[in-house]
Amino acid sequence: MNYPVGRSRYAERLLLVLWALGVCGVTVACIQAAGFDWRQGILALSAAVAGLAAWTGVLRCADPADLSFDGQHWSISGHSSLRTARASVALDLQSLLLVRLSEPTRARRWVWVDRQAMPERWRDLRRALYSRAPSPGPTTPKAAASKAAEVHHSSS
Repeated sequence: MNYPVGRSRYAERLLLVLWALGVCGVTVACIQAAGFDWRQGILALSAAVAGLAAWTGVLRCADPADLSFDGQHWSISGHSSLRTARASVALDLQSLLLVRLSEPTRARRWVWVDRQAMPERWRDLRRALYSRAPSPGPTTPKAAASKAAEVHHSSS
């Protein structure tokens, strides 16, 4: 299964609204302090740094790529591709997901997955993200029956 990921207008709007709320909070705190000292300066600086970090994250996620699932591992194409990653949903807003992809030896990659990118495959993607990876075990019916017999005898 493949699903396109990249720039999401909904994610950009969400980050902008959250940052604007933070700036409003900083503004109110500065007004209530009846003066501007080093504490209000730190608040203003933190709001600016948060805006810069959000903007950098949006630009980093803007590269179009394909998120793929082969039944066991996730992979993503693009500038910094991952081949055998595990995916976990960090934020689920029903039509927008923030997904963390991680490989054991590499840094995590965060991607916004937007329903509008491919609405006809959205439910398939959600099922794949929330399903558990198959456990390594018997692959043939004979091997499965043998394994079940071992478990039954060991518990008796």
